[in-house]
Amino acid sequence: AGSAFQDGEYLSCPECGGLFRPRAAFLPAAEEKARYEEHENDVHDERYQAFVSPIVDAVLQHHALSDRGLDFGSGTAPVITHLLSGHSFDIACYDPFFSHTPRLLEHAYDYIVCCEVIEHFHNPAAEFKRLHDMLLPGGRLYCMTMLYHDGVDFPNWHYRRDPTHVFIYREKTILWLAERY
Repeated sequence: AGSAFQDGEYLSCPECGGLFRPRAAFLPAAEEKARYEEHENDVHDERYQAFVSPIVDAVLQHHALSDRGLDFGSGTAPVITHLLSGHSFDIACYDPFFSHTPRLLEHAYDYIVCCEVIEHFHNPAAEFKRLHDMLLPGGRLYCMTMLYHDGVDFPNWHYRRDPTHVFIYREKTILWLAERY
């Protein structure tokens, strides 16, 4: 349950502060996939490589070549996997639309990366529990998304205008998740 937030398209969770679209506003799966296919991601795009570099750099810094990773929500162009594979890292891709291999969700990983993914979670609590349960002891989850804060003009914010962005995080939300998982 949540309360109306600003323009009524999103509700606010009173517990974690996250902003979410009501389930009735979710796109049908075919429309959601079509929207993702509009993204012009390319594993060789230097700008996109630079964009994901904070996650790539963190994995390079904190993990060994023998560690096993998962690019969860790898999308149409798994640039993180491409870059880490180029460093001989063992990382698999999972995406419900573009690399749907459910058996990968049965394994345990030293690290999981989610770049511009968590805002698409229809049920964040269930997804974060799943990710947590797939991490080996001492494993790390690397997530990247834009955070909402009070200085953002929410009604005109480009990030919330994407109809596939069904959950918007605040710093408070990230802290709430870290405390639980």
